[in-house]
Amino acid sequence: MADSGKPIHLKLLKQGSDFRNKVWAELCRIPFGATITYSALARRIGSAARAVGNACRDNPFPLIIPCHRVVSVSGMGGYAGKTDGDFMTIKARLLDFEAAYKK
Repeated sequence: MADSGKPIHLKLLKQGSDFRNKVWAELCRIPFGATITYSALARRIGSAARAVGNACRDNPFPLIIPCHRVVSVSGMGGYAGKTDGDFMTIKARLLDFEAAYKK
């Protein structure tokens, strides 16, 4: 997998509250192949873990805004509002993919 090291800039339809947009902007700052806990992300923006989780759940562009990189302090957390089933398989595969190609 080639990596030019340059960020990709996309113009997305702005959706959600100011708070959700703040969370989504922070998600975009999580490096490829890295993870952060809901609580750590919440501390970073002066919020609560549950509020961050709710914003992740409502992410309108989950493959572009990498909410899969946010995990629970005790495990995987959720993905797209689900904590089991196919969505969790997708989250695990995305994390595995990034781990395999991380610089």
